[in-house]
Amino acid sequence: NGPDSVCCIQEEDIVEAIEDAGFEAEILPDSAVSQPKSQKALSGQFRIGGMTCAACVNSVEGILKKLPGVNRAVVALATSLGEVEYDPAAISKDEIVQAIEDAGFEAALLQSSEQDKALLGLIGLHTERDVNLLYDILRKTEGLRQFDVNSVRAEVEITFDPEVVGLRSIVDIIEIESSGRLKAHVQNPYVRSSSNDAQEASKMLHLLRSSLFLSIPVFFMRMVCPHISFINSFLLMHCGPFRIGDLLKWMLVSVVQFVVGKRFYVAAYRALRHGSTNMDVLVVLGTTATYVYSVCALLYGAFTGFHPPMYFETSAMIITFVLLGKYLEVLAKGRTSDAIKKLVELVPATAILLLKYKDGKYAGEKEIDALLIQPGDVLKVLPGSKIPADGIVTWGTSHVDESMVTGESASISKEVSSSVIGGTMNLNGTLHIQAAKVGSGTVLSQIISLVETAQMSKAPIQKFADYVAGIFVPIVITLSLLTFCTWFVCGTLGAYPNSWVSETSNCFVFSLMFSISVVVIACPCALGLATPTAVMVATGVGANHGVLVKGGDALERAQNVKYIIFDKTGTLTQGKATVTTTKVFSGMDVGDFLTLVASAEASSEHPLAKAILDYAFHFHFFGKLPSSKDDVKKRKEDAFSQWLLEVADFSALPGKGVQCLINGKMILVGNRALISENGVNIPEEAESFLVDMELNAKTGILVAYDGDFIGLMGVTDPLKREAAVVIQGLKKMGIYPVMVTGDNWRTALAVAKEIGIEDVRAEVMPAGKADVIRSLQKDGSVVAMVGDGINDSPALAAADVGMAIGAGTDIAIEAADYVLVRNNLEDVITAIDLSRKTFSRIRWNYFFAMAYNIVAIPVAAGALFPLIGLQMPPWLAGACMAFSSVSVVCSSLLLRRYRKPRLTTVLQITVE
Repeated sequence: NGPDSVCCIQEEDIVEAIEDAGFEAEILPDSAVSQPKSQKALSGQFRIGGMTCAACVNSVEGILKKLPGVNRAVVALATSLGEVEYDPAAISKDEIVQAIEDAGFEAALLQSSEQDKALLGLIGLHTERDVNLLYDILRKTEGLRQFDVNSVRAEVEITFDPEVVGLRSIVDIIEIESSGRLKAHVQNPYVRSSSNDAQEASKMLHLLRSSLFLSIPVFFMRMVCPHISFINSFLLMHCGPFRIGDLLKWMLVSVVQFVVGKRFYVAAYRALRHGSTNMDVLVVLGTTATYVYSVCALLYGAFTGFHPPMYFETSAMIITFVLLGKYLEVLAKGRTSDAIKKLVELVPATAILLLKYKDGKYAGEKEIDALLIQPGDVLKVLPGSKIPADGIVTWGTSHVDESMVTGESASISKEVSSSVIGGTMNLNGTLHIQAAKVGSGTVLSQIISLVETAQMSKAPIQKFADYVAGIFVPIVITLSLLTFCTWFVCGTLGAYPNSWVSETSNCFVFSLMFSISVVVIACPCALGLATPTAVMVATGVGANHGVLVKGGDALERAQNVKYIIFDKTGTLTQGKATVTTTKVFSGMDVGDFLTLVASAEASSEHPLAKAILDYAFHFHFFGKLPSSKDDVKKRKEDAFSQWLLEVADFSALPGKGVQCLINGKMILVGNRALISENGVNIPEEAESFLVDMELNAKTGILVAYDGDFIGLMGVTDPLKREAAVVIQGLKKMGIYPVMVTGDNWRTALAVAKEIGIEDVRAEVMPAGKADVIRSLQKDGSVVAMVGDGINDSPALAAADVGMAIGAGTDIAIEAADYVLVRNNLEDVITAIDLSRKTFSRIRWNYFFAMAYNIVAIPVAAGALFPLIGLQMPPWLAGACMAFSSVSVVCSSLLLRRYRKPRLTTVLQITVE
């Protein structure tokens, strides 16, 4: 890289240069050269300008998918974005941009999944001397593989080796080596995207103002000036063969038609060149027909003395109204992505970095760009400021408001070793945190990525709009020609009275105006925007409520859910199992019994195992631990290593329990099935005690040692307080709740009775949950599964709609279609209710868009003229077309007013 131009050289030239230096050289065949390892597929997000309707989207997608090396391409009209997955060995991002631009659209790369690339903005890059200085600094920087300076935009794209040099170091080197003349900062792709939106709106407003400035005088000359005698006299004066008024109109409208309206001609040419049609084709046809006719009428009047009617103002007003509609549409579409903008704004722009000496002591503080935070950095977070990255508290105590990320309204207490989420608000104490996850790895970045992916995806209902878009324009043009021919032929044959045609007009002009109105009033844009804008708003609203949707298809399926399956432990219950009862039947000491059971369960990861361990530890060491929390933790670890017995041949049996050897004897800890399978008899007294516990919704843990039954434990997991209300709410919505659990039948039925579930499947192994789902799907029913995402992945994947509840910071659950951040069952109802309201809105959008075209086109064609004399002027038709797409976007924006259903109010139940 460098400012000097580089000429192309051939392989032979290199060979000759080496031989001139006195060495031998030859060109090896390609097969002899070791091929580089295949690179991992990259994902790039591109901004695509100039798309107006679904036909444009289909055209761009088709072009991208045909490119060699492109694996996947998705283009979204509502966001003007394209997401392309490509092989960098086969095609570069610049070639993708070039392909989009060759198709006639504007394109620019916003962000890429490449980890070793970054785009830096530069302050102070004004002269050629500054550019040369920057080149010198970058060439000397160790670990910098490649760089490309764009002096016009004051940006530099760098490729670096993260193991040799960090991004923060590069930024610091530029500032230090330039003695402060140049300052670099990382360009935020979301800020760039917002600035592009603002530029698009600004450009559209400039065109609209220009068009209005030129069109209003034309409209004034046609409608007002004839009634003001001295102005009318001036306009009727001749300049050569032309009237002054006609010349002024011609000049003003020509500027509107070909300068202001240039964007329509360019877009129409792009579409036609690739064999597709769009709204711009209709605008160009309508306005050009009006303009050409008016010019012909002007010339005819100048050379014959007979002045036929001219419609210059029609052409100008159509373009003005279409631009007004486009401007309002750009503003409205910008509002649909407010959710992402709000999430992006949560991250603070800067962070306070605590500097250290080599011996680990703090040397001071430095304010840095939040995008330059690196894992391991220790950051200072002041009260009232936002936490800049995900990390762990290393010093201090405070309360943190996490509602903006998780939807949890209550503030969370934070102390040493507590985890914190970037973008949340530190309320009342100073904290030092060690950054653990930065960049795309943070919770907030993952949420933004999920919302973006959902907004880019297409709901199946969108296929209808794509199909209509492909045939819409040809049908409209055919109807327009048919309208012209019908009125013209009928007029020529005298099928309607001459009084219908004004004295200053003729049959040809009369028919042409109807034909132009048909072309101009038809609007394919409204159909194309009906689904994506609603999905965009809905996914954003869902994110604000802690309900993350992974795509439009998931949103569409959720509206038709008939069965919803709940896992019991951790989903309907709090997932905080506690031991309530211990009964020994062998004469063994309770302490020895608990030590034996705890030793067996110590290697298990099951929630019940943790409850047994905590209970046994509490039994042995209650009142013997220090008050300091750190000391408690240390003493607890020491105690565990001392009081637990040595275990051999440990084996966890899913859905049954655990078995292992202690002191050379087999111990079994689990449910009734595990004990029975191993031929251990359960005494009648123990069986009776067990049945009583199960009828009271407690889970019985049975213990056998060396072939004898020695005792049991009763474990209870409290139900979530909102469980009963949510189950009743789902029933009110026409959804059948089903509980599936690996627990025994008595406990399962007792829990189900308490919360109002009639359909229970108990003693189901984890793998069997997917079979239950498939059995319910046999009749075509849509089945949703709600689980914790830990051991429910097969069931979540098998369900039509998988909901992972209580995900907290772990939101990248592959198997789930919905990720419910909070551990609250009410969000299940929110997810389904949001889906239903979104698709109700989409259906209304389609109804309005279709009804508009079905009603407006016949009216514009003059269907009502013979009955009530209603004729729609082309400029009014243009205004109707412009506002139809705006109305659809505004309709989608009404979803921003969505509020979660208040179940306690609906069911008139007070939750304690």
